[in-house]
Amino acid sequence: MTQTRHALISVSDKTGVVEFARALSGFGIRLLSTGGTARLLAEAGIPVTEVASYTGFPEMLDGRVKTLHPKVHAGILARRELPEHAEAMAREGLGYIDFVVVNLYPFRETIARAGCTLEEAIENIDIGGPTMVRAAAKNYQHVAVVTDPADYAPLVAEMQSSGGAVALGTRFTLARKAFSHTAQYDGAISNYLTALNPDLSRQAFPEVLNVSFVKSQDLRYGENPHQSAAFYRDARPVHGSLSTYTQIQGKELSYNNIADADAAWECVKTLGRAGCVIIKHANPCGVAEAPTNLEAYRRAFATDPTSAFGGIIAFNEELDGATAAEVVRQFVEVVIAPSFTDDARAAFAPKTNVRLLEVPFGIQPNDFDFKRVGGGLLVQSPDARNIDSAELRVVTKRAPSPEQMKDLLFAWRVAKFVKSNAIVFCGGGRTLGVGAGQMSRIDSARIASIKAKNADLSLAGSVVASDAFFPFRDGLDVVADAGAVAVIQPGGSMRDEEVIAAADERDIAMVFTGVRHFRH
Repeated sequence: MTQTRHALISVSDKTGVVEFARALSGFGIRLLSTGGTARLLAEAGIPVTEVASYTGFPEMLDGRVKTLHPKVHAGILARRELPEHAEAMAREGLGYIDFVVVNLYPFRETIARAGCTLEEAIENIDIGGPTMVRAAAKNYQHVAVVTDPADYAPLVAEMQSSGGAVALGTRFTLARKAFSHTAQYDGAISNYLTALNPDLSRQAFPEVLNVSFVKSQDLRYGENPHQSAAFYRDARPVHGSLSTYTQIQGKELSYNNIADADAAWECVKTLGRAGCVIIKHANPCGVAEAPTNLEAYRRAFATDPTSAFGGIIAFNEELDGATAAEVVRQFVEVVIAPSFTDDARAAFAPKTNVRLLEVPFGIQPNDFDFKRVGGGLLVQSPDARNIDSAELRVVTKRAPSPEQMKDLLFAWRVAKFVKSNAIVFCGGGRTLGVGAGQMSRIDSARIASIKAKNADLSLAGSVVASDAFFPFRDGLDVVADAGAVAVIQPGGSMRDEEVIAAADERDIAMVFTGVRHFRH
């Protein structure tokens, strides 16, 4: 345990800093600070010494040089246990700095602003801050470094219980966090600068891609029991994403639970009204919209009761007790909703293994989608493209009715989340048959119709979505034979005219989206 004597505080994010500084001062710690932070503390009546007064060297070059001084860095880096360090400090009349409270210029926030110039970005690259943070983290044996305002209150509590000291284990934890903080900061700078061409035009993807994820939890195993696994979330949380979940009941999530839960949540967010999605092995096996959660669940479940066994279920509205009472009658692994009523929680309580996840509703997409390959990484923008009826092009003699158009758009939203090749039969705001992941589109069409037959669901008058174009008319003939009367597909095949002619021959309405949704 080391008693602190000096604390250097210089923060861009001033959340909670006044209260924290007041607490440090209350422990008899002398506070050093710079610029706006020093003024803020002084205005709050907290004793503080400007770094320029402490070093005897003025801030200069528009504030670019403030803390880059031996009196600061010697105070941070000196090893207290080495006599030669202690002698050097005494000889030069230098004091130890045992607490460094620093967070950095808002570089990421600056470059996120529309119209940010390179000059503005460069001026928001912190130099002295990372230097102090890294110095303090390197010397964690003697110095506590704080980069996150969330750590203020726990540190004060620890110091109150230990007479103002900070334990070595705490200092090591803070040091690890500090090095990660500066690594993320430098990564953001690298990503920004290497995405700029010599003429300062912006590339979609940087020449050097730095990504940062924080471990949320270790998992029992991976996709299979012989694989180890962990779940990481974005260092900067994506609002409304699965990674922001709160688990309110159930066993620990598995690797496959999380992968399937993400598919369910992303799909249900695209639905209107009370939407319900049931996922099995990353594919929707039942999807529905309805006036109530209960009706949506019943209709989604009826699509494929066999596959729904042991599935993941997501709702896009608060889950009520009546719906929960129906869901618990089936074997389910995970249930996701923006919130659960008290009655819903009570209904699930006896099913202690069922995992309940609350996820705040939001539609912010990831910056990038990743797929790992041997020795490399495939990176793309997320498939966040949605269409409305005004973007569709009717290519057949018969146009869809307004109700069919509504079902076509619903089917298209579902098909986006079905593994390619994807064929989805729908009607009345629900799925009727789903064919996924086949090597040929015609086989997906056949499987989707077989699924509907097995569930005793009629496809007469249904609509169909195909995630990519029909390469031949045979796939269209299969869905027409099954009872479909309208089709939505991207178009773009060399045989589009052949397929359109087949649709006219079968008196089927067909619309082109001009967009495909491959999902591998």
